[in-house]
Amino acid sequence: MRGSRQQRWLSTHRGWEDFCVVGLGLLIVLSPMLAGAEIRTAVETSTGMVGILIIWLALLELMAFQRWDEYTQLAAGIWIATSPVILSYGGTLRVWHVVLGLAVAALALLELWQDRHRKSII
Repeated sequence: MRGSRQQRWLSTHRGWEDFCVVGLGLLIVLSPMLAGAEIRTAVETSTGMVGILIIWLALLELMAFQRWDEYTQLAAGIWIATSPVILSYGGTLRVWHVVLGLAVAALALLELWQDRHRKSII
C-alpha cells in the first residue's frame, strides 16, 4: 500500500506545486528587501525580472500544460541559485538566492518527472 501511495505522489502533478512556485517567485522578487541587502542595479534587475518570470510561468502552468515552461522554470531557478557567484554578491541575499533558486529548480524537476508521460499542448 505504501509503495502505491509513493508512486502516485511522484507521478501525479498537483496544482499546489505551481502555487508553491508562485510563492517562491514572489519571495525572489522581495528577497532584496527582506534580506535588508544594499544591492546594485544588476542584482536588483536580475532578481526582479527572473522572479516575475518564475511567477508568470507557474501561473501559465496552472492554466495550460506546456512542457517548455517547466524547463524555463528550471533554468530560472538555476540562474537565481548561481547569480551570487556570477554577479559577485554575498551576505544574507546570497543565502536567500541559493535556497530559493534550488527550491524552484527542485520543484521544476519534480514537475518534469511527474509530467513525463503527459502530452503537451504544444
